[in-house]
Amino acid sequence: MTDAIRVPVELFFDYNCPFCYVASERLDRLARHYALAIHYRFVETQPSNPILGSIVATADASADGAATDGALRVLIDHDQLPLAEQRRVTNSRYALLLGHTVMNHRPQSFPDFHRALLRRHFADGAVIGDTDVLEALAAEHGVSDLLATAWSSAEGLKGLLADVESAQRRDLTSVPSLVVGERAFNGAVSVVTLETALAKQARGNQAD
Repeated sequence: MTDAIRVPVELFFDYNCPFCYVASERLDRLARHYALAIHYRFVETQPSNPILGSIVATADASADGAATDGALRVLIDHDQLPLAEQRRVTNSRYALLLGHTVMNHRPQSFPDFHRALLRRHFADGAVIGDTDVLEALAAEHGVSDLLATAWSSAEGLKGLLADVESAQRRDLTSVPSLVVGERAFNGAVSVVTLETALAKQARGNQAD
């Protein structure tokens, strides 16, 4: 796979989005079988959320909220992913800033850190708006030295702004969104579409 031409894939996501959790896990699995160059784009979707957030059950009791939760449960069960019983809709800015900084300054540590951050939030139910939670995670992955850069410099905010502007240029209005080449796909199920296309491409290559 190292000699194969890597397919560029951009994932626009937010750490507080459960469908992004599913999409990221699916991309991880795809990357083990296909040559992908995954570029992560950090998009803060709910900047007005409080740092500690609110429990999901009380955050949205509408019919739309119930339908969304049901759709999530179908994906979670299908992929056999761990999901905490109680989750919070929280502020994700500190998590996004830290993830972006790790990706730029410690790219070799980013995949494991990124995966662990999503799992800490959605599998363990941790509040990722809480800087104590993020500091502990950074220590576990050996990136504590990047905390000041992430949270006290303009670099991270400029990076988040650039990713938001990139999403706007492509008319992406929700996360997760995938961009493959010039083509955009919305939702976690788009990873299945990508897998189908990659499998077809692989079969074509073998035929040649």
